[in-house]
Amino acid sequence: MRQALIIGLVLVLAGCGGGDRFRGGQVPRGTPMAFGPISKACMASDRKARSRQLCGCIQAAADQTLTGSQQRRAVTFYRDPHSAQEIRQSDRGGNERFWKAYSDYGERARQLCG
Repeated sequence: MRQALIIGLVLVLAGCGGGDRFRGGQVPRGTPMAFGPISKACMASDRKARSRQLCGCIQAAADQTLTGSQQRRAVTFYRDPHSAQEIRQSDRGGNERFWKAYSDYGERARQLCG
């Protein structure tokens, strides 16, 4: 069950949302905004729900929880979502630390942007 939740999180974040929850990319008024590698990749994605507001909010969550190098690594999930699964299943310490930070980022993005 946890594995399915994590994979779902990766796909949601890698695709800048989706579904009715974000109502066409709309996030609550007063939501924090930022610009960086995550928001740039989000805006370049082909998801219908993407918007400057949503992608900026996701970037703000990344700025609060991920280092710059972790953000650049997370951007690769937009091009290759399967790489997230490989990192999550890895036994390497660096990958485990990154996945913990990435999971924290996903939770923060849900709190801020949902």
